[in-house]
Amino acid sequence: MNTTLIDIKKLNLFYVNFQALKDVSLTIPNKAITAFIGPSGCGKSTLLRTLNRMNDMIPGTRIEGEILIDGKDIYANEVEVESLRRKVGMVFQQPNPFPKSIYDNVAYGPRLHGITDKKKLDEIVETSLKSAALWNEVKDFLKKSALGLSGGQQQRLCIARAIAVNPDILLMDEATSALDPISTLKIEELAQELKTKYTIVMVTHNMHQAARVSDQTVFFLNGEVVEFAETESLFSNPTDQRTEDYITGRFG
Repeated sequence: MNTTLIDIKKLNLFYVNFQALKDVSLTIPNKAITAFIGPSGCGKSTLLRTLNRMNDMIPGTRIEGEILIDGKDIYANEVEVESLRRKVGMVFQQPNPFPKSIYDNVAYGPRLHGITDKKKLDEIVETSLKSAALWNEVKDFLKKSALGLSGGQQQRLCIARAIAVNPDILLMDEATSALDPISTLKIEELAQELKTKYTIVMVTHNMHQAARVSDQTVFFLNGEVVEFAETESLFSNPTDQRTEDYITGRFG
């Protein structure tokens, strides 16, 4: 079995004349957590957003190179972006639940993909909320507005919404940076559980989080990959001086 789910080959990304990513090549393994770290503006979120083609929405974006998911180039002409985004879910920096009930937030994606049977939807909502460690907190008021939840609960609801369509990959773009420490810890524990089912790629500005949660870490600088290694190895014995300077706080 091929354990590499995402294969990035010689990727360059331009916003009009600005080159945001430079010759990035990476293989991201299946069912593990890979963290992207680096100073602000180094390209880590840009690369994350190429994995479900969110950058397509930015005018003047141009891409060279390949991103293969399960061996297929996601930028090929025949790829349907909607079906790609079903396969590659995303959780953003700020919790962004829809102004609907808790139930309707989770059922939104499955309904969009044609599931109308109430029993089936009930099952998906319950399973997704349980997977997001939220079910016990909300099961008695599923019809209440999601906007009444705390920030940490809203973010777990967004995770439940992302996994309700059964993706293969879950992207987390600084998904805990707006949360308090207790909510952050819950999301970190949740990520550890979810990696048994999903390949998780997370951007984090928090190096301690990367060290605690991820299996592999990629260090970016000025749009380039400086170092990619198992997390323990990268933090304890970096091979590039720039990595060492960053993780010891000399810059960034």
